[in-house]
Amino acid sequence: MFIISLFLATLFLAYANGANDNFKGVATLFGSRTTSYQTAILWGSFTTFAGAVSAVFWAGTFIEKFTSQNIFPNEMVNAPEIHLAVAITTGLTALIAALTGFPISTTHSITGSLLGVGLVAIGLKVNFAALEKSFILPLLFNPIIAICLSAGTYKLLRHINLIFNWKPDQKVINISHLISTGIISFIRGFKDTPKIVSLIIIIDYFSIQGGMLTVAMAMGLGGLLNSQKIAQTMSEKITSMNHSQGLSANLVTAFLVIVSNYIEIPISLTQVSVSSIFGVGLLEKQAKNRVFYKILFSWILTLPITTIISGIVYRLLQ
Repeated sequence: MFIISLFLATLFLAYANGANDNFKGVATLFGSRTTSYQTAILWGSFTTFAGAVSAVFWAGTFIEKFTSQNIFPNEMVNAPEIHLAVAITTGLTALIAALTGFPISTTHSITGSLLGVGLVAIGLKVNFAALEKSFILPLLFNPIIAICLSAGTYKLLRHINLIFNWKPDQKVINISHLISTGIISFIRGFKDTPKIVSLIIIIDYFSIQGGMLTVAMAMGLGGLLNSQKIAQTMSEKITSMNHSQGLSANLVTAFLVIVSNYIEIPISLTQVSVSSIFGVGLLEKQAKNRVFYKILFSWILTLPITTIISGIVYRLLQ
């Protein structure tokens, strides 16, 4: 029973992850009206799926055992009820956030879920210091870095246009924008699929490749069916943007995602994509501060909410 429940819960998490995350890489395409919403989400879902399928071929290399992130002893983490509690809590949180238009971090939801399990299992013996690297530092620095870089990139492009009277072909801008969004979504699919599959590798009945392909399809479906609210928030509510602003924000997001992939620094795609969009709007005084602060507050609340829910779910499963 646990095996079937864990597999279904993991697929639910993959679906919710797609609903909350698939549009983040392509939000500037729709926001700058480079493409329609339908084209943006289709492109984002396709490139995310392509990244996920690519991960299938390197499954043996990139798949890792699910860990406790040093929050509690790793020898505890292979218990099926822990995996199930984390999958249910993270999936539920991500889907509710997607349906209400709050782009939150799936990784941070998993961190909060693990903390809730740990508190129920071993109480205050959990390693709270582990949260510094996985939650506190990204929350403090990701928005600041992304806002500064996106504002600076847009300002630099604007100065180049003014000083050198450089007017690049609009088609070139649009193609560059499309490529950069595809890169972000591809990397996300490539990295997130093995993380989700790590929840079900304790099930002997499924191959890793088969599990990854199933997760990839669930992520794609979630993005296609339930990304509308996230699209409205990221593309329209944070700030209005022109083609140059959209491209600037997206280039910064792509740069940070690629760099973090190589030097392994804790960067949240959610936080850098939202903050980059906010940064280009802030420079032109178009950004809606109240909306951004609400999103920031949702990032802060992610940890305590998932901690409480996962603790309750884990206790019930016990």
